[in-house]
Formats: sequence, C-alpha cells, structure tokens
Amino acid sequence: MNILCCTEQDHADSRLLLLGYQDFRRHLTRQSKPIEDQQSPVREKIMIDAHIHISDDEFNEDVDNIVAEAKMVGVKAMVAVAEKLEDFQKIIDLSQTYKNFITPALGLHPVKPGSHDTESRSVTLEDYQIAEVFLREHHNLLVAIGEVGLDFTPYNVKSSNDKEVQRKVFSKQIQLAQEFGLPLNVHSRSAGRPTIQTLISEGATAVLLHAFDGKVSVARQGVEAGFYFSVPPSIVRSDQKQRLVKAIPLSNLLLETDAPALGPERQIRNEAKNIEISCQEIARLKDVSVEEVKKTTTANALKLFPRLINLYNIPIYEDAT
Repeated sequence: MNILCCTEQDHADSRLLLLGYQDFRRHLTRQSKPIEDQQSPVREKIMIDAHIHISDDEFNEDVDNIVAEAKMVGVKAMVAVAEKLEDFQKIIDLSQTYKNFITPALGLHPVKPGSHDTESRSVTLEDYQIAEVFLREHHNLLVAIGEVGLDFTPYNVKSSNDKEVQRKVFSKQIQLAQEFGLPLNVHSRSAGRPTIQTLISEGATAVLLHAFDGKVSVARQGVEAGFYFSVPPSIVRSDQKQRLVKAIPLSNLLLETDAPALGPERQIRNEAKNIEISCQEIARLKDVSVEEVKKTTTANALKLFPRLINLYNIPIYEDAT
C-alpha cells in the first residue's frame, strides 16, 4: 500500500470519466433489485473493513475523525494491517485506544517502503527474524497475520533472488499463521498466480486476498480453495476489479478500503468511510441490494476472522447493543 506508487494495473473506467465521480455516486444510489431475505442473525446495516492501514502516518493528525466517520456509515470493526515493522506496536496501541473497533493484524509485507532518503526494497530474511519475535510475543492479540504475501512489481523486485526470498518469507508466515490458528491477510500485487499457488501448496485455508489484481481465471483457483477476496473503493475506476467482482460469488467477497490508498479517486487520500462505495458498487455489479452485500460480507468476515467476536466482542448481531 502506497498512496502514490501503488497503482492498479488496469484501465480507468471510461464511464466514470464521462459521468464524473459525483454523478457516478448518484448513479450508485439507484434502487437495486430486491432479493429474497435470508435468515441471518447478522445486522443488515453494518460493515467490516477487512483491510485498512489506520496506522499510516497520513492519519496521525485526524485518526479520531476517521474512526468517527467510519462508525457513522456503519463500520463496526477495522482489521488494521501492518505495512512495515514500525507499524507493529502502533497498531497494538491503536487497538487499545479504540477498543473493540480497531483490531490488529500484524505481518511482514513483501516490500519494505522507502523513506525520504531510501528506496523501497524487497523484504529480507533478516527482516522476518525481527518480525517473528514480535509476532510470537503478541499473537494472542491478533485477528490475522498480515499484510503478508508476494509483490513482483519490477521497481520492487530487482532480481530472481528477491522473488525467492519473498517466497521463503511468505511461506514462513503461512506456517506461523497455521501454528497460531490465525487467518492470513494477503498482498499479491503483480503476483496473483504464484501467491495463490504458494498458499495452496502450504495448505493454507483461512485466506483473504486483498485488492487482488490478477486474472479472473487465477482468482477462480482461489475461490475453489475457499479463499476470500476483499474489494476496495477503487473498484469504481477499475475494469479489472469490476470483472473480478462479477465472476466471484458474493459468498467469497469482503469489504475493504486499504486506506489511505486505493480510493475512488487517484492520488487523493482514501478514508474509512469510503467503504460504502465498495459496498454500493458490488451491489450494482451483482444486481442485489446494498443490504444483502452488507449482510453477506459481514457474515463472511466473521467466518474468516472469528476473533472479532471471540476476542474483541464486536457488536455484530441483532441482539447486540
């Protein structure tokens, strides 16, 4: 996740360019086709953000407002994922400040972000050794291991050795998640096929592939393995993600923002409240009601992240206050 360099590998939606973003938002509010109500104890008007970088420095000055606005649109929990080692303790602290709302998912991202004087680079085994110590000490607080995975974009991977080290680090974290009984929150930019192949070969079963940018045919392999896919607000400008949502069953979809990246408009900070856009666009593409998308994606999130209930007591159900 990087708001400037994390680009989608697809063409902008020409319809969005013609209508303009505000017109497109109004277009999304049309009545969706009603469907048969299914018996479910999950509230219909709530959402879970399955992948957000709430610890990002871009939110340092207004995290209170970001959380408040998310709650106002119906978000009941955020799965806060790490992008770098420095995020680990910050996410734990945020989960204590915003108890039973921000929930921690920690793991070593395949790319170490650059800073003002360093370039981004592929992860190393030494990075993993540092991360593993923290993960073992805090695994009882986590709802998932993540953000982990593979990233084979050319500006991050300089050699075949970089790819091999990423695979090793990814495999080690899959095994760690299995040891702890935790799901995986997975990054797979420009590496959809090898990411899914690695997950399957390692025997992973509880998996979320966030903002998947691969082909539909590859995603179907993940669906067959029982994996979930989460959808960011950038879907409104992504032909690739729209094709993906049309092809993947609603029973395998979750909502995410990936904020501050992958918002509805390029290079403008994404925020947690924009999860509504993901929900509305899924409803439009699936020709179902927004309420059904909220109910089903929330139920899916609870299946994948059982600690949202078992550990953090997120008020999800109809009889919860």
